[in-house]
Amino acid sequence: MQTVRQIAEEIVRREGGFVDDPDDPGGATNFGVTIHTMRRLGLDLTRDGVVDVADVRALSRVRAVDIFVQHYFEKPRIAALPEALQASVFDMYVNAGAQAVRILQSLLVKMGFAVVVDGVIGPQTIGASQDAARPNPVQLRDAYGVARRNFYFRLADRRPASRKYARTRAGGKGGWIRRAEEFLSDRYHLSDEAFQTRVAGWV
Repeated sequence: MQTVRQIAEEIVRREGGFVDDPDDPGGATNFGVTIHTMRRLGLDLTRDGVVDVADVRALSRVRAVDIFVQHYFEKPRIAALPEALQASVFDMYVNAGAQAVRILQSLLVKMGFAVVVDGVIGPQTIGASQDAARPNPVQLRDAYGVARRNFYFRLADRRPASRKYARTRAGGKGGWIRRAEEFLSDRYHLSDEAFQTRVAGWV
């Protein structure tokens, strides 16, 4: 099994380096760490009294991994979830914050568990997810992956500017969709035809 740090290093690799995309609500980002996160953590790396784009550029890969492990895995208590779920929820938490937990909680509610959808991993969510993982935790991981992919599709449906993250310029699967499917069993990956059908209404 991968360690948490190895998973975080993969997330950093997947996120890439410095990006300042005006269509991304997260703002300037480096290795997946947003300027908003750096401001919240007070990371004035340039020591000029403000946390700005220059600090985002100055962020190191190692520091990004440290931030993810501490603030996106340990702090939200992802380690309390079933082992099979942890990598996908962790990756989604980096991408969407507490929405990663809300997706899981909404899934558990649909499965019949009494869970409050509040984005916090507490006793209810931990207990329900452990119960839902029996006897086959991979099924729960796959169900979460599909729910995560559907979240991305719905977001792109509502916000045309975000569609470039779900569909490439060439018309294939974009980064969001490929990212979700990395944590899905092969049989649940959308075929090219199914993907094209799903996005057919997008301009």
